[in-house]
Amino acid sequence: MLARQPEWAVHGAPDLAKAWEIAATAGLDVEQARREMSSAEIDAVLEQDMVDVQSNNVRQTQTFFVNGRPLESFGPQQPHDLVRVEVESARAAQ
Repeated sequence: MLARQPEWAVHGAPDLAKAWEIAATAGLDVEQARREMSSAEIDAVLEQDMVDVQSNNVRQTQTFFVNGRPLESFGPQQPHDLVRVEVESARAAQ
């Protein structure tokens, strides 16, 4: 699905029929998946995910956190800098 994402996940307008087709070619039992996607178990997982999203103030995917602090922008230097600040802060508090 991820390798073929450009085929079905045009930004803002995903083609779910195409996604199901691709999933089937990858071996997914589409009929079973369609039955199970509305199950109480799946609903519970999604509800917990939403609670986690709200409690962690996630605004977009992918959001990274260091000690509960989100990265405001992403690149190779930003997580390094945030970890350094958190380590220095922890050392100063000792």
